[in-house]
Amino acid sequence: MRQVTFAEAEYNLKRRKTPREKFFSQMNTLIPWRRLEARIVPFYPRGKRGREPYPLKVMLRVQCTQLFYNLSDPAMEDALYEIESMRNFSGLALNGPIPDETTILN
Repeated sequence: MRQVTFAEAEYNLKRRKTPREKFFSQMNTLIPWRRLEARIVPFYPRGKRGREPYPLKVMLRVQCTQLFYNLSDPAMEDALYEIESMRNFSGLALNGPIPDETTILN
């Protein structure tokens, strides 16, 4: 289990959910994530060459978020750094690696 940062702890204490958080909560219940992942996994890189790829679950959610908000690859990278709810939805944390625009593109 990873350690929670001060920023994440503060964010978790806030009382009201933003419209974006409500939207992501709905997407978590409506989208069949496991079925989508099962369809994609045969085509997803296994990391035999180069650096280790991000988990499929993370990149699928990043791609969906990019489509939901019509963001370019550089804008998606910036949003992952700036917007906590997008990081939470994607399964990322600021104290861990965040995919760059080239990784999001590929």
